[in-house]
Amino acid sequence: MERKANTSIVLKANVKGPGKFTRVFLTLYDVFEFVARFFREAFLPPYEGKELVRQCFDIGYRSLLLISTTGFITGMVFTKQSRPSLAEFGATSWLPSLVAIALLRTLAPLLTSLIAAGKVGSSIGAELGSMRVTEQIDAMEVSATNPFKFLVTTRVLASTITIPILTFYTALVGMLGALLNVYISEGTSAVAFFQTSLESITFLDIIASTVKAVIFGFTIGIVGCYQGYNSSKGTEGVGKAANSSVVIGMFLIFIEEVISVQFFAMFRS
Repeated sequence: MERKANTSIVLKANVKGPGKFTRVFLTLYDVFEFVARFFREAFLPPYEGKELVRQCFDIGYRSLLLISTTGFITGMVFTKQSRPSLAEFGATSWLPSLVAIALLRTLAPLLTSLIAAGKVGSSIGAELGSMRVTEQIDAMEVSATNPFKFLVTTRVLASTITIPILTFYTALVGMLGALLNVYISEGTSAVAFFQTSLESITFLDIIASTVKAVIFGFTIGIVGCYQGYNSSKGTEGVGKAANSSVVIGMFLIFIEEVISVQFFAMFRS
């Protein structure tokens, strides 16, 4: 009996799950496979045009109010905080150019993406997670419907398309907030303000902002869909999927921001 007990203990000690590094590589493999499947499904028919349009409208409408408020306040606050520093050098006339460059290059894409990661990413993760828990995705597979194309591809494409549009909208709203602050403080007209600010914006700034917004939008969509589509069963899995979509999405956005700044800085030097 003692020998059998010792044998069972040894067997239990040997039967272990994968180690930490193995789990990391398995997760990375799942992620790359998920991304590769998205690109395959995105270019192969049939195309879910109606669902794509609905998701674009849903993502844009869901974030519009919060983005408008945040962008307007950011423009006002940034202008107010920058004025004393420029006034020390007698360069307050550069304020419109400074605000335009800061908003278009960094603030607008970053703010829009962070808000969308919290608002849209969590919603996508929770929605797909609840569908996985209630076995709706399994039912779609049984009924000869491709749930990946209908649920994942449309949402990732929608976020990739919508985030750049919202980014330029955020920049515009931020400029309106800056204009209000400049008009109250200095009485500058709207024509003079926008003329001065637009002169400092280059074509490279527009391209860089668009590229960053596209990458951020793709990241938000793919992270939210991956977490929700592969969530564990149970109500706890839905909460984890929504939370992971926000945390991982924001973390990747900051990393991509650092890399993109270094990349486009090479073209400006």
